[in-house]
Amino acid sequence: QVQLEESGGGLVQAGASLRLSCAASGRTFSGYAMGWFRQAPGQEREFVAGISRSGGITTYADSVKGRFTISRDNAQNAVYLEMNSLKPEDTAVFYCAAKGGTWPERSTRNYDYWGQGTQVTVSS
Repeated sequence: QVQLEESGGGLVQAGASLRLSCAASGRTFSGYAMGWFRQAPGQEREFVAGISRSGGITTYADSVKGRFTISRDNAQNAVYLEMNSLKPEDTAVFYCAAKGGTWPERSTRNYDYWGQGTQVTVSS
């Protein structure tokens, strides 16, 4: 069992930056690939970014590539999402998720554990 808790969301203006954090507890954090997802009102939950167990491999949705950076600190049991040049269309609840295995994946079905989410609102 892994418990995940996101933090760092908020209300910002377009062009601003935010850093989301996800703190993990429970089983060995380094044994899980991690992902960030988001869900806007009336939309399906979508993949944002993923990172391998060691942190050596990252992958991003095309919509955030070049603006967002995922990282992890296995010693601190945490994963982060640095978000720059935020746009109003980035407004959503952001979730972190953990999956067994080495590689991150883009489908929500492959993730075993989820946090409660943190709201990010970007005003124009």
